[in-house]
Amino acid sequence: MKNNLIENIEKDGQLLAMIVRSSFMPDQTTFLTSDGMNQQIGYIVRSKDGLIDPHMHQPTKRLIVGTTEVLLVKKGVVDVDIYSMDRKKIVTKRLEEGDIILLNVGGHGFRIIEDAVLVEVKQGPYVGESDKQRF
Repeated sequence: MKNNLIENIEKDGQLLAMIVRSSFMPDQTTFLTSDGMNQQIGYIVRSKDGLIDPHMHQPTKRLIVGTTEVLLVKKGVVDVDIYSMDRKKIVTKRLEEGDIILLNVGGHGFRIIEDAVLVEVKQGPYVGESDKQRF
């Protein structure tokens, strides 16, 4: 999906990150990620009095390699540096209140520009610091 409200940051054919700006508002249910990605981002659109049938997800064994993260800027402004798999900085992007970023592969770092609250969603189980390489 190509527009100025959704930005894919890629290097050598790999999606490093996806930014979804707060003003993105589809008029129908839209998934922004491909079916094969470890983390999915979708917007569910329903009219007033519509229903989403009660359901549960069946236990499904999946092989997940790596840790993806999704962050929602609940408050404030942050700059995010996106790095390639070989730790080279690719780009710096500013995120503002309501923006979402999917961190898929590669590295990332943040600078807090204004007091911020970030909501982080990532895969579990938590394994402590052992899945991070700081640089």
